[in-house]
Amino acid sequence: MGRRFLFVLGSSRTEGNTELLARRAAEQLPADVEQEWISLLERPLPEFEDRRHPGGRTRPDAEATPADAATHDNVAALLDATLAATDIVIASPLYWYSVSGPTKRYLDHWTGWLRTPGVDFRATLAGRTLWGVTALADHEPVVADPLIGTLNNTAAYLKMRFGGVLLGNGSDRGDVLKDTTALTRAKTFFAREAPLARFPFEDA
Repeated sequence: MGRRFLFVLGSSRTEGNTELLARRAAEQLPADVEQEWISLLERPLPEFEDRRHPGGRTRPDAEATPADAATHDNVAALLDATLAATDIVIASPLYWYSVSGPTKRYLDHWTGWLRTPGVDFRATLAGRTLWGVTALADHEPVVADPLIGTLNNTAAYLKMRFGGVLLGNGSDRGDVLKDTTALTRAKTFFAREAPLARFPFEDA
């Protein structure tokens, strides 16, 4: 299976610093690596409804009604893109020290996909790679630890690989392009072989 990267953009604005940094990193991927970019701003997901009981949610595209067809189409599109990806890149700005609301909603839908009949979500994602890209206004990278922990632990739970998070600094639009350290790291960010993710307590 050739590599296929899915970039999930979780910003509330287009061409923000996180997206700019992610695109700089993606430019370094080999030409034969497929890329798919989905903006959660342009393809919003509905609030996740937990239906962990008998008779709960089936495949999301089978449930759409005229009133919510568009958002359920988005759920189906995200599910299909996620299953098809060998590498999933969560590109979310640091919002209140974690991922953005749309990004968290996307991850919440993973809970439903784990129980969607015929999808085999856990087995499909096991061994695949989760990456992160984020821009933060703070100059202390440690404030992004909650975001990094969210992605690492998500990968560990699903027995995925975790490539880490590419951090960049920026607040005003385009600021990250002045962060030479981030731009240098972006050149080789996806070139590394990501290790299997581990929960922090496994290394204790």
